[in-house]
Amino acid sequence: MKAEILENIKKYDRIIIHRHVRPDPDALGSQGGLAQIIKDSFPDKEVYMAGEEIDSLTFLVKMDEITDEMYEGALVIVCDTANSPRISDQRYRLGDKVIKIDHHPNEDPYGDLLWVDTNASSVSEMIMDFGLSGREQGLVLTKETARLLYAGIVGDTGRFLYSNTTERTFRYAAELIAAGVSTHEIYEGLYKTSEPLARLTGYVMEHFKTYDSGRVGSMHLTKDILVKYGVTVSEASLLVNAFSHVEGMLAWAFFVDEPDQVRVRIRSKGPVVNVLARQFNGGGHPRSSGATVYTAEDTQKVIEGLRRIVSDYTF
Repeated sequence: MKAEILENIKKYDRIIIHRHVRPDPDALGSQGGLAQIIKDSFPDKEVYMAGEEIDSLTFLVKMDEITDEMYEGALVIVCDTANSPRISDQRYRLGDKVIKIDHHPNEDPYGDLLWVDTNASSVSEMIMDFGLSGREQGLVLTKETARLLYAGIVGDTGRFLYSNTTERTFRYAAELIAAGVSTHEIYEGLYKTSEPLARLTGYVMEHFKTYDSGRVGSMHLTKDILVKYGVTVSEASLLVNAFSHVEGMLAWAFFVDEPDQVRVRIRSKGPVVNVLARQFNGGGHPRSSGATVYTAEDTQKVIEGLRRIVSDYTF
């Protein structure tokens, strides 16, 4: 599959790379890392990145301005996006061919060519794999590529703490560091915290709820709380794991009000939660999923469903 993707990249003169809405470090790291590999390896090609930007992550990479006409005859590659409705900038359909590169369960097999590896810690790890496998065919991995891919891997593994971290993850991380990555610079950029967010963290730690002897947790940040602390939805969502290390906790749900819906992030230390997420307009990894609800009644249903999953869970 990697060889076929490379052949398609060689074939097209213009390549536009997308990723999911509300991008995280892996979305931007894989998108930017792949773009950089193509630019460095094939200087004559036009390579663009599409999607909205998150202010806190523009230090990683910035998006390009793309007209509708630029999609004509272009190859489109979508990174780190399980479901087509979550692709940032739905103009991806205007391209000549679409390639999906992802590490989530392949519940929505969109695109003309798919490379899905659910064993990969991140799509940034997959792009590193792609770059290494294509070295003999002319692919180049520069320091800038290494910076982006390392940030993506760090983001999706929680600084190598999550269970998706493998021997391959560490091996690739070591190679990226050897390429000249400044780990201090990346950590400083990814984990710096504004004063409003730091104060909201205190609120979350004081007000999160627990159920079933602390095995299940939840937190709901309403519009009023976001306004009070001066924090955006995207910033607030960074606190999804704020209380995850509480002793005995196996799974938790983190709700954040958006203008017309409630965004739900569901996390787990063992129980499979993506089945629950799919019941509420979402999906994702077995232990890390997202969903969307619209009423207070549905937020309670998510919590009740999570409690059932945990109660049935055996180590």
